[in-house]
Amino acid sequence: MGDFVIRVLVVVAAVCLLPAGPAFAAPDDGAEKLFTFKDARITESSGLAVSPTHEGIYYTHNDSAAAPTFYAVDGEGRTRATFQVRGAQARDWEAMAATKDPRTGRGVLWFADIGDNLDGAWPNVSVYKVMEPRTIADATLPAVRYRFRYADGARNAEGLMVHPKTGRLYVVSKEFAGSVYAAPKQLRTDRVNVLRKVASAPLMATDAAYAPDGSSYVVRTYFSATLFRPSGETIGRVPMPELEQAESIAFTADGRSLLVGSEGPRSPVYRVPLPAGSAPTPSPVKAEDTGKEETPVARADDGDGTGLTLGNVLIWLAAAAAAIGVITFLARRTR
Repeated sequence: MGDFVIRVLVVVAAVCLLPAGPAFAAPDDGAEKLFTFKDARITESSGLAVSPTHEGIYYTHNDSAAAPTFYAVDGEGRTRATFQVRGAQARDWEAMAATKDPRTGRGVLWFADIGDNLDGAWPNVSVYKVMEPRTIADATLPAVRYRFRYADGARNAEGLMVHPKTGRLYVVSKEFAGSVYAAPKQLRTDRVNVLRKVASAPLMATDAAYAPDGSSYVVRTYFSATLFRPSGETIGRVPMPELEQAESIAFTADGRSLLVGSEGPRSPVYRVPLPAGSAPTPSPVKAEDTGKEETPVARADDGDGTGLTLGNVLIWLAAAAAAIGVITFLARRTR
């Protein structure tokens, strides 16, 4: 029943937000359909990443109730290879990220089993690290599992991003008042790693990604996408194409556009160019987690409305009231 209430709230809130939210991207905004997944097995594309070493290859995986499997897809939406992940579970895979090891040049894929619709159903959540295959052909790949818990209590999350320069991992929660959580700079396999809140995030975030050069990151919601500097300062909102259920986001390899996807059979992937001048020039400061020059995620909300503002509160109160009415009506009908 709890999950049903949340779903109703989200639907009603979407209706409430339409007049005030950013307009969906129209064709003259530059959004274009890149491809449609052709594989009938890809029914709930929840994570999306661009291969860091194989040109023209994109990775995706299904949502919950699926095997630990991911797919390599080309620019036409055709599956080029299917990979099984050994040593992994798939309770609720919600996101993925792709980076390149600066020492070896190998691609690294990260799969986030972080979905928790009951906000505490699991004692901990997991992220799996998989070395990118050298060749695009069906294979079974070993995984390294890292377990996590939140310092401030369990919660649902659907966003994963990894800083391309430092390799530090961040999880973005999916809540009315969302948050960005940083993992320890050194991950441990022999203990549960603690995720600590470092910034606020837009409400009901469904995915997140770092730019290839680390100069910005983006957080996707059901309604829009917001671009941030690593300091946490908002750069601006990026118009999004209308999707059935906006679930995934990633940067293109050149960092000039965003790729956005949706769940559902034969779901499309769109390429959305970033607005002119939206890519920031980083201002290096000493980072406590690496000892190198880096711009860390800020520890405070920028107050621009991407967190839970008064407006958000009023919108969600209105949505809650409407949802309660719907639920009450349904309850009476089913007595």
